[in-house]
Formats: sequence, C-alpha cells, structure tokens
Amino acid sequence: MLRRRRHRPVEADQYDDRPKRPHRASAVPSAPRYCRHERSSIEIEGFSALSLGAAGHIRAVVAVAGDPPSYRQDWLLENLLVFVAIPLLVWSYSRLRLSNTAYTLLFVFFGLHAIGAHYTYAEVPYDRWAKALTDRTVSEALGLDRNQYDRLVHFAYGLLVTPAAIEVLDARAPQRGLWRWLVPLLFMVSHSTIYEMIEWAAAAVFGGDLGQAYLGTQGDVWDAQKDSAMAGLGAVIAVVAGRRLSRDG
Repeated sequence: MLRRRRHRPVEADQYDDRPKRPHRASAVPSAPRYCRHERSSIEIEGFSALSLGAAGHIRAVVAVAGDPPSYRQDWLLENLLVFVAIPLLVWSYSRLRLSNTAYTLLFVFFGLHAIGAHYTYAEVPYDRWAKALTDRTVSEALGLDRNQYDRLVHFAYGLLVTPAAIEVLDARAPQRGLWRWLVPLLFMVSHSTIYEMIEWAAAAVFGGDLGQAYLGTQGDVWDAQKDSAMAGLGAVIAVVAGRRLSRDG
C-alpha cells in the first residue's frame, strides 16, 4: 500500500527574500510595569497589613493587661498622641511608605508606651512580674530605689522611633556630610524636650493627683533632664547603627 505524504503548512515568511534587520537588545532594562489592577492590589495588601498591625498591637496590649487602666484620666492623657499617630501612619502609608523595620520598631514602642499608660509609668509592676518568674525583683538585682519604667520607655523612644525619623528626613529633607548624623539626632532630642514641656504644662493645668500621675517624677527633681538624656542616648545608638548599616549596604 502506498502511503500519502503529509504536507507541512507553509509559513508566511518562508519565501520572503528581503533582508532582515538584526534584533537590537535594549541597553537599559525596562522597569517592571504593573497594571492598574496589580498596583491597587499591592497597595491594598500593604494598607491591610499596616491596619492589621495597628489593630493587633492594641488587642495584644489589652490582652496582656487583662484589667481596666489604673487611672482612666491619666490613661487618656497618655494615649492622646497614640490616637493621632496610628491613624496618621495608616493615612501616610501610600504617600510616604516607611520600611517594614521602621513600622515594626514603632509598634514595639507603642506597646511599651501602652503598658506604661495602663498602669501609669510610676506603677508598672515589673518587680512583681520578675518575682513571679525568678523569685527576685529587678530593683533588688539592680539596686534601684524607684520605678525606672519611665526611663526605659524614654530610652526606647530614642532607639525605636529614630529609624522612622531618619527615613522621613531622608525622603523630605535630604542631608549631606555631617548633617546626616546631626539632624536626626537633634530632631529626636528636640522632640523629647518638647514632650517634657508638654508634661509640665499638663501637670500645671490639671494639677492634683492627675497632674502628678501624668508627670511621674516620683520625687526626682531632675526627672525631666534624665528622661531627655535617656531619649538622646537611644537616638545616638539608633543614628550610628542606622547610618553605618546604610553605608555598608
């Protein structure tokens, strides 16, 4: 039996005798293009992550505390800035997005602050917690004569908030040379000093037990100066570490 041969289809350019131009590769790779749907989905995912982080921070602190604030009026005063800061972070997410590290450090600071606001800074029971875990208090181990939680949070303010401040300043007010180190440091120290003035003004306006609870000096006449110094120390560490890491990277 004879087999029929199958004919392959003829391509359109098979009999095209015209010279073809060589394909030139682009010297500069094009940036990835996202369609409008992809961009919106990325922004929505980021916005949702930040919103969930803020909600998770609040719910975690409430769960850890497990009881109502010790002094509701003081709790409200202490958290006024937080009630402004978290919505501001969510609003600015699509306009000036910070790094994930900066957001994480901010929420760690907010958590420390929320604990201090819950118990009042002068009465955070870290000695009771340490006693339950190790049968020894922190004050006994370190020889402390007052509750030092306020010093810890002021140090954390300089250490944990400075990375976000550096990113904002680099994006909106770029610096050069030595100013890249000095401007973030002075920015944070000035904020710490302004906050101490706000505490003094609030204590003078409200007075009584509420003013003393908000001020939290615990009888230390140099409380404001020591708090500012702790914030400055944390800011120094954060600026040095941040600038060195960015230079090495």
